[in-house]
Amino acid sequence: MTEERATPVELAELADAIRACRRCPRLCDYREAVAREKRKAFAAEPYWGRPVPGFGDPAARILLTGLAPAAHGANRTGRMFTGDRSGDFLFAALHRAGLANQPESRHRDDGLRLHHVYLAAAARCAPPDNKPTPEEFANCRPYLEREIELLSEVQVMVALGGLGHAQLLRALGRKPGSFAFAHAAEHAVGRWHLLDCYHPSQQNTFTGRLTPAMLDAVLARAKALANI
Repeated sequence: MTEERATPVELAELADAIRACRRCPRLCDYREAVAREKRKAFAAEPYWGRPVPGFGDPAARILLTGLAPAAHGANRTGRMFTGDRSGDFLFAALHRAGLANQPESRHRDDGLRLHHVYLAAAARCAPPDNKPTPEEFANCRPYLEREIELLSEVQVMVALGGLGHAQLLRALGRKPGSFAFAHAAEHAVGRWHLLDCYHPSQQNTFTGRLTPAMLDAVLARAKALANI
């Protein structure tokens, strides 16, 4: 590829900009209220309570994009998918696929390293009822666009859930309606392969809508398409 790989400094500057963001008053109020009030199980822990930047390998060939930080997951720990059941399911699968050095993640300094993978989200603050508004998605979109620009070695994008799928396409300058979401669907979007996957939410994993085998298959296909 002719594009240069993102440097740690560039990604760190983007992470700093994300952490300082206050573009969405409703989300600021909610994330900070959750951090003050806390969940009983985490009452003794400090909460992050800020926007959550992306995380992973600067030389990633696979970009995984979810919806938003969980109120008592990434909004508590400060790292994408860290500290909740969705993350438990996802990191276990990444470890089985050889894309993570350990099968679980409890806090942002626990030694987790991702190989060939970068984790992002369509919104960077925990939203009420897990539902950002269209304006909030639009306010956050430049961060995802900049990650895509910096992660020049990405060949495969995995959209976790229908909303992640739609917002990822918008960040790529495409109309979501032109690419129907379906689990394990594949789309050619510019120079990238886009794979769809049900979100590893508790609702999906507890009901069997998304099983470990289903997620393993999506990650195996992503690795094949990315020549990993």
